[in-house]
Amino acid sequence: MDQIISDAKQNIISKEYKALFQDIKKRILSSQLKAAMTVNKEMITLYWEIGSKVYIKQKSDGWGFKTIEKLAKDLKSAFPNMKGFSFRNLKYMVYFAKAYPDFKIRQQPVAQIPWGHNILLLQKLETIEERLWYANKLIGISQYETAIIESLPDELKRSLPSIEEIEQELEDKKI
Repeated sequence: MDQIISDAKQNIISKEYKALFQDIKKRILSSQLKAAMTVNKEMITLYWEIGSKVYIKQKSDGWGFKTIEKLAKDLKSAFPNMKGFSFRNLKYMVYFAKAYPDFKIRQQPVAQIPWGHNILLLQKLETIEERLWYANKLIGISQYETAIIESLPDELKRSLPSIEEIEQELEDKKI
């Protein structure tokens, strides 16, 4: 009789543990997704700011492609482990800033979608209205992002930074 009670308690504990584990796992994945989205928003903002500064110099000082090529080389040299500062990408940053000249990029749907999607929208659509409409549609897909992350291989999931790592990096840069 004692063995039956012990087995029943063990079964209840095992079910409770599994539920707790799944809940914690879901919360971790959700936090990783939020962190990735925050990082994306910061990157899109940075790209817009770079593009805007270069565009202003193009208009005021007549900067051309040679200057953008030099900037790309210098940025690659200054940040050798970072991607995204190629000549081609800098041209996209300028194009992006020209396409969205006078609004707060962080509050727009284009700040919430990946850079590659933004480039496609710029290439395929003529007006801001069309781009923002499609960007909003892409954001609507984000409800599935948690499921997508959960389906990633464990190795890739482990490579995503934790909230603590991102917060620490941001804190280190505050000076």
